[in-house]
Amino acid sequence: MSQEIGVAKRYARALFELAEDRKTVSETEQQLKDVATVVSDNEKLYILLTSPNVVLADKIGVLDIALKDQVSDIVYNTLQLLIERGRINILHEVVNSYIRIAGEAIGLLDAYVTTAYPLNDAEKQAVAAEFGHKLGKTIRIHNVVDASIIGGMLVRIGDRLYDGSLSGKLDRMNKTLKSQAR
Repeated sequence: MSQEIGVAKRYARALFELAEDRKTVSETEQQLKDVATVVSDNEKLYILLTSPNVVLADKIGVLDIALKDQVSDIVYNTLQLLIERGRINILHEVVNSYIRIAGEAIGLLDAYVTTAYPLNDAEKQAVAAEFGHKLGKTIRIHNVVDASIIGGMLVRIGDRLYDGSLSGKLDRMNKTLKSQAR
């Protein structure tokens, strides 16, 4: 899996450099997200694009019909390259890598905030401001709702995890008590 991530990063880096030259970084990001959603939501399309039994010309033909006039040429060419090289299965990793690369270039980080209930806009802004101040970056919040954390929040920014959840605190307390009981 890590080899696929490395390959996805190389595709994302090349695409980002082209988008940056054309000053279409955010448009390219949105197009990539949209295409990845279409491919993952349409099981028949995904099977067709990943199947070794379907000839390359047919796959490219479907790509032409579905996306040629819907996305920029750099996004289209990237998708075509992924299909030709049998790597369309890493499209989501390419998208994720592109988002990270583009965010780093403009000082934007994505924060995945897990809470027991949906955050309203004011709460999202407060979390973004707090972590933005700590990290010196602009933070974009993606709220994930998971009632199992009971309360508080988990914040994942890149490889860092900030655990302020009630379930996390209870787990840490449980481990401390078990270690002291020995």
